[in-house]
Amino acid sequence: MPYRWTDDTNPKTLTLWPHQSMTPQGFTWFIGATAVMLTLPLFAVLGSAVAWVLMAFFLATIAAVWRAIMANRRDRSLREELTLSPSELALRHIPPSGPALDWSANPHWVTVTLRHDGPVKNYLTLRGAGREVELGSFLTPEERQTLYTELSPLLHRT
Repeated sequence: MPYRWTDDTNPKTLTLWPHQSMTPQGFTWFIGATAVMLTLPLFAVLGSAVAWVLMAFFLATIAAVWRAIMANRRDRSLREELTLSPSELALRHIPPSGPALDWSANPHWVTVTLRHDGPVKNYLTLRGAGREVELGSFLTPEERQTLYTELSPLLHRT
């Protein structure tokens, strides 16, 4: 699961992050395999001017794939931190760029809701202090369901 509770501290902290499926080694292999597959057709036209034209297109393709994967990696650096203490529940949304977004409320008055009719399946929200905020928008519906079952008892205990 792309989230982790810190069990040894008070206040309890939950850190959430998007799923990261490509490792640095996987990135290296993917770019290498893409480059090899794109250069194989060059052998058929090796020695002609067509090879140079095709090579320019192949290099542009590899550069575009590289840039897209790097942009995706930057976007996946987003995370959310939920801190739960007896006196305060604080949520901090840390985007890849720009300032962090903060929300806090008294945990006694906070309600956690899992809506099945929301904008996405298993829409997980926290409501309190006059606002409703989404939690774990980047999680899968099953992960939001699991997080809901873990978070509900914690909020009712405080």
